[in-house]
Amino acid sequence: MKQLSSLGRILFAIPFAVFGINHLVMQDFYLGMLTSFMPFGPYIIIITGLILIATSISIIAKKLVQISSWTLAVMLFLFITTIHIPHLFDADLATRQMAMVTGFKDISLLGGAILIGRICKQEKHD
Repeated sequence: MKQLSSLGRILFAIPFAVFGINHLVMQDFYLGMLTSFMPFGPYIIIITGLILIATSISIIAKKLVQISSWTLAVMLFLFITTIHIPHLFDADLATRQMAMVTGFKDISLLGGAILIGRICKQEKHD
């Protein structure tokens, strides 16, 4: 059972490394997603990308998993509240639909981050 939870933890973390790399390589794409009240423009995208990569590596290496999981959970909550929810009120139907899909994706990832942080805490005490 422990091997299965390790596989789940690794499979959960891999996309975040890819998302982080994308933040660094495709800054213009992510800049277009930012809402007007987001501070620091391109710098927030770079910082976010580096945090995503670092937390992914941490979760895969099983070092500071609880802190990394909670960091991801907070970031995902911020993405939902500052990017996805405001885009739900956009005039463009395609933008609203994408906001709904990506918002629900991030809600499920938020739940996964919380679970991984909790599971790794329990494994330490077992």
